[in-house]
Amino acid sequence: MKGFLYKRILQLIPTLLIVAIIVFFITRMLPGDPAAVMLGPQASAEDIAAYSEKLGLNEPLHKQFFDYLINLATFDFGNSLTYNRPIMDLIIERFPNTIILAVSALLLAVMIGVPAGIIAARKQNTIIDYSVTTLSLIGVSMPIFWLGVMLVLYFSVNLGWFPATGMGSLEEGFGSFIRHLILPSVALATIPTAEFARIIRSSMLETISQDYIKTARSKGLKEFKVINKHAFKNALTPLLTVIGLQFSGLLGGAVLTETIFSWPGMGLLIVDAIEKRDFVVVQSTVIFIAVIYVVINLIVDILYKVVNPKVNLDSNSGGGK
Repeated sequence: MKGFLYKRILQLIPTLLIVAIIVFFITRMLPGDPAAVMLGPQASAEDIAAYSEKLGLNEPLHKQFFDYLINLATFDFGNSLTYNRPIMDLIIERFPNTIILAVSALLLAVMIGVPAGIIAARKQNTIIDYSVTTLSLIGVSMPIFWLGVMLVLYFSVNLGWFPATGMGSLEEGFGSFIRHLILPSVALATIPTAEFARIIRSSMLETISQDYIKTARSKGLKEFKVINKHAFKNALTPLLTVIGLQFSGLLGGAVLTETIFSWPGMGLLIVDAIEKRDFVVVQSTVIFIAVIYVVINLIVDILYKVVNPKVNLDSNSGGGK
C-alpha cells in the first residue's frame, strides 16, 4: 500500500504540470486584451499600455510562463485582476458552495440511480428493466444547459415552486436554502443518476449469475438478504470507481449548472473570469480543480483495496485486478 501511495503521489506532479501548461497557453490565446477589457472602452491607448506593463503582459511569453510555474510551486496564486483580492480567498469563499451543490447532486444520484439499477437487474427483460434502461440513456444524452433552462421555465416561471437563480442563505431559513438548492441539484444529478443505474444494473446482473448466489438461494435465504448482503456487496466495486469519477466530474462540470442558476461557486467564478479576461483566476481555479480531481481518484483507488482486498493496486490500470 505504501509503495502504491508513493507511486501515485509522484504521478500527480507530471499530471498537474501538463494541466498547468495547457491552461497557461489557452488563457493566453483568449481573444481580447485583458488590460483593455478591465479598463473599459473609455480607456486610452496609453492607459492600456501602462496597465499591461503593470500586469506583466508585455514580458516575453517564456518569462511569464516561468514566473507562473514558480508561483504554482510556492502555492502563490497571486491576486485577481478584476476582484483585486487574493485568488486563494476567492477559492475558499466559492469552493464550499460548489461542494454543497456537487454533494447534493451526488447523493440524489445515488439514492435514485442505485435502487433503480438493482430493481432493473432483478426484473431483467421486463417493462421495468426496459424503462430504467431507456431513462438512463435519455439521462446520459440530455444536455445540462437545456435541462436547466427547462427546469427554470417550468418549475420557477410557470409554477413558481422554486427560485430561478441564486443560493439561499441559512440566515433566511433552512427551507429557503433547500428551495434554492433543488433545481440545480436535479439538473446536475441527471447524468450521474443515469450512469449509476446503468453500472449497477450491469454489475448486479453479472453478480447474480454467479454460483454462490445460486447456492445462497438454494439454502432458502430470503431474496432481500441474497440481493443486499451477498450480491450488492460484490457488485459495489465498479460503482466506487464511477462514484469517484462522477464526483470529480460534478466539481468540474458544475460550470454550466452554476451559470444557469447563478449559483456562486467555482464554475460561475471561472465563467466570470473568462468574460473579464482575468486569466490569473482562470489558471488558478482550473489547477485547483485538477488537484481535487486527482486526489479524489487516489481516494477511490484506496477504497478499492478496502472494499476488495484482492485488488492489485500496483497494476498499471490503477485499481485493476
